[in-house]
Amino acid sequence: MSTETMNAPHDAEVAELLVGAVDLHCHSGPAAMPRTLDHHEALLECAAAGFRGLLYKDHFYLGVAHAVILEKLFPDLGVKLFSGIALNNASGGINPHAVDHAVQIGAKIVWMPTLSAANHIEQAMGQGKSFPKTAKKMLDAIPLRATDANGVVTDATKQVLDIIAAGDVILAGGHLDAAEMIKVFGEARRRGVKRMLVNHPTYLIGCADDDIRELVSIGAHIEHSICMWVEGKSKKFTPEELVHLIEVAGVDRTILSSDLGLVGSPRPVEGFRQVVRLLLDQKVPQADIRAMVSTNAARLVGLEEAA
Repeated sequence: MSTETMNAPHDAEVAELLVGAVDLHCHSGPAAMPRTLDHHEALLECAAAGFRGLLYKDHFYLGVAHAVILEKLFPDLGVKLFSGIALNNASGGINPHAVDHAVQIGAKIVWMPTLSAANHIEQAMGQGKSFPKTAKKMLDAIPLRATDANGVVTDATKQVLDIIAAGDVILAGGHLDAAEMIKVFGEARRRGVKRMLVNHPTYLIGCADDDIRELVSIGAHIEHSICMWVEGKSKKFTPEELVHLIEVAGVDRTILSSDLGLVGSPRPVEGFRQVVRLLLDQKVPQADIRAMVSTNAARLVGLEEAA
């Protein structure tokens, strides 16, 4: 559904609620996967909608340099740009050296393994496919775990957690499964990590409601991917399920991020428009929506309170 074809009654409310929004999960390009827009286009579209912050995510490379240069080139747009590193095979896996370098040059987030996570690979094999698909065939992933054969958090992971704690950046769960993530986040809290984010808990991760509650009790924010609720090939869940998940974690611990840039789905800002409209239709209060698309993410990424 395009912006042009939407003539629903909430247009003014949607536009107002997106002023100050922060997207912590934008899959713009260049990337190994086909993308609908590049980092520059994502920045321009966020600026046009009045967003306050945008965080680029790539599964294969550290995107901090792109964010720094683009913000310097377009300072008048008023959008703060961020990125981080995903600990997949391309970064050397759960690699303290890669994390140390990323934090030193300004990374705001470190994702545990995503495409290289053993959980991701096992689920992909179970479905008889690779997802998401890269434009060209790449080397097969080597499965990565943050825990050893006894279920104990590995020394390399502990070193990564110490670097994250010292840098006061966000630890994201990536595509670890729920049980493994709970162990890692518990260890992270003990080691002084203050910012934690669970990515799409009901997709790949396998979180039940009680798992979400436990992760919140540890101190995590719960991030739901807008792409799974708006029209497009990634849609998986109903509006009622989103409302339920918000109730499970609580508004103050829920963040809505686009996870968009995927071919066959809306562009990120359009995804935000659609999910805000969905929540308004579900009678979610405006203050709650603003918290979930703006204030909570702004606080987590280190911006001052969103206006």
